[in-house]
Amino acid sequence: MRDEERPDRSNEDLGSNVGRASGSSSEPAGVEPVEAHPTRDHGDALPDNTASDQEQFDESLTEEIAALIDDGRTYAEAELTFRKTQASLAGRKIGGIIVFSVLAIILLHLTLIALAVGMVLALEPLITIWGAIGVVVGALLLGVIVLGLKVRSNALDLASLFKDESE
Repeated sequence: MRDEERPDRSNEDLGSNVGRASGSSSEPAGVEPVEAHPTRDHGDALPDNTASDQEQFDESLTEEIAALIDDGRTYAEAELTFRKTQASLAGRKIGGIIVFSVLAIILLHLTLIALAVGMVLALEPLITIWGAIGVVVGALLLGVIVLGLKVRSNALDLASLFKDESE
């Protein structure tokens, strides 16, 4: 096989024969005939992939994959531990929010009772005790009706958001 036909020879090897003195008359001047069995320059030789090199490569790749899996597992465990701690803290905070909200609603309720009693006592000298009770209860019931209508309106608006348009 000629050097020009060998794919493993570089272009430098092909041009290395140009410029030498020729001993053959059939070749142009300055061109040396190609040897039948060219010697291979060991400086350009590619390393042979022997079975041991392949095994070493496979072991190295396997070790890297195992280390990657181990790192992923460690990350997942750390993330899970972090999320458990975060959920525990959030649970305690939610518990505090609920307790303090219930206490605030109880105090607000007692405050409204005290306000109602105070209004009855304040109105009693102007109108009789029964008249004062009637006025205070009527005002409170009117407030409940207004707030109830607001709640109903908001509930209908919320329901319309989730209703199908075809209905």
